Amino acid sequence: MELRERIARRRSARQDREILVDRDYLSPVVHPADPIGRGPVLEQLLDALEAVFDGELPPPIAVVGPAGAGTSAIVTAVFDALNEQLGESSRSIGTTTRAGRVGSSTWFVYVDGRRVESAFALYRTVLSVLSSEPVPESGVGTDDLRDRLQRQLARPDRHAVVAVDHHDEPETLAYERARELLAPVTDSVSIVAVGREAPDELAAEQPTVTVPAYRDHELVEVISDRASTGLAAGALDHESVRELAAWANGNAHDALAALFGAAVVASRDGSDRVAAEHLEQAKADVPDDCVHLDRVLSLSETRQRVLLDLVAIDAADRPIRDLATEIADRSSLTAGTVKRFLYELADHGVVERVPLSTTGSGRRPSTLAVRFPTIAFRTLGPSPNETDEPADGDDTAPAS
Repeated sequence: MELRERIARRRSARQDREILVDRDYLSPVVHPADPIGRGPVLEQLLDALEAVFDGELPPPIAVVGPAGAGTSAIVTAVFDALNEQLGESSRSIGTTTRAGRVGSSTWFVYVDGRRVESAFALYRTVLSVLSSEPVPESGVGTDDLRDRLQRQLARPDRHAVVAVDHHDEPETLAYERARELLAPVTDSVSIVAVGREAPDELAAEQPTVTVPAYRDHELVEVISDRASTGLAAGALDHESVRELAAWANGNAHDALAALFGAAVVASRDGSDRVAAEHLEQAKADVPDDCVHLDRVLSLSETRQRVLLDLVAIDAADRPIRDLATEIADRSSLTAGTVKRFLYELADHGVVERVPLSTTGSGRRPSTLAVRFPTIAFRTLGPSPNETDEPADGDDTAPAS
């Protein structure tokens, strides 16, 4: 963001008495162009990709790290920067040790496994980076896109490095599946697996870039940077930043989700600063072993609306059947469909089934507890006033 834009934004915010100046920059699901405090890891990833500077394909690579370590932000930042340098043929490359010209073209493609699950979506995502021509969103078959990708990479001097992010999460594009789909261009493509753990298919001798959890002082930098741009000047004091960093225990997502939530609460209170009570309320809204908010926002609109209704009602000590009935009454879905969605979301870890106490015999009923930050979800998720989408699938659900 240009300096003049920053000044204009803050001036406008002061006039409007807004505390939340730039919601997008403060959001826990937005990645900055230059990750803060990650210089050594960026260098490690560039080392692993070193072959591209000689116009060659690097070996398969794994980028792994714990929740909130910023693996996605690191990979997207490196890929964006490399595309600017190596995405066109005959572009000059210079380093401290050599300078020359690379006669090949290498593209770097980031694939979000949460949103790119089908073969069609994968081929289209890769082609959208490689091709100078528009890539159709519909009206063509998967085979057509695969053939087009093969033609695009037919020349021996054309390569693509494809990062498959979140490959080890439920209902995402798995590394094995991506490798299978890209087999027709295997000589021209190298895959980077990004997630909590490296896939079993990557041999131990292949490069693995390990992203450690943030240290407290690094997380202080991250929070301070987001707050300086996303919040009005003076809205958050440094001691609160330090306490928030210590509380998050190295998890940038949890820290930013709490910061975002606190800013929303403070704004609703009409406050001109994020006070301790706002932060405490927002931290309590971030569960232990929290599910990344982007996982929730990557769900279908219908499932997001079910979750929106779930967090809006009092779910305490109420069996899933009752919750499904009340949510169905708020939407165009049947209770059976809602119940099936809730069980699926529990199976995938977005919500958690919690057993209820019972005095009778038979199967013990359970209720649900959400595992994601609800304040941020309500703000960044779908509007509750929009019309529900038609439900997919049948209305059957397992018995409780």
